[in-house]
Amino acid sequence: MQITDILGQMGGLRSVARELGIDEAQAARGAEALLPAILGGFKKQAQAPAVGLEGLGGLLGQLGGAGLADEVLAPQPTDLGRGNDVLGQIFGSKDVSRTVAGNAAAQTGLDAGVLKQMLPMLAMLVAGVMARQGGAAAPQAGGPGGGLGDLLGGLLGGGAAAGRGGGLASMLDLDGDGNPLDDILQMAGKALR
Repeated sequence: MQITDILGQMGGLRSVARELGIDEAQAARGAEALLPAILGGFKKQAQAPAVGLEGLGGLLGQLGGAGLADEVLAPQPTDLGRGNDVLGQIFGSKDVSRTVAGNAAAQTGLDAGVLKQMLPMLAMLVAGVMARQGGAAAPQAGGPGGGLGDLLGGLLGGGAAAGRGGGLASMLDLDGDGNPLDDILQMAGKALR
């Protein structure tokens, strides 16, 4: 199951659309353009020696865990500051967030300002889903072979049939540096020319 399907089923896309004043189809288009970078950022964190899967689980808990998704789904306005904290952890820079939103705007035709607001909401939803379903509160010590590792692999389209065995993010990691985000941004830049 694709992450956009998961977010749609849980009401995440409907909540994002309602809060941003757009329709659900626009929210889905925006999510499809933004999610590869968000997932790539989480993958980069999981692969970082200083963080790893266990550290990612702890990080998700520190950022708000499953409550992050619940906040976006709630009827009151979302505190985007918490989403920006998540983005700061996975992207490291506001410049990356701006570039991701700008490239998504060019790709979808949606307003860049709307996508800049959508980005932290989607980051919160993904982090919340990962924390809830991946057992972030008690990450498994067995390394990538279960819990958060399986979930992250599944969200990234994991499976041996995906070419190099790492799913969408591995296929997008064209230069093999373990960080598909730079390659996603480079591909988006080429698509705009």
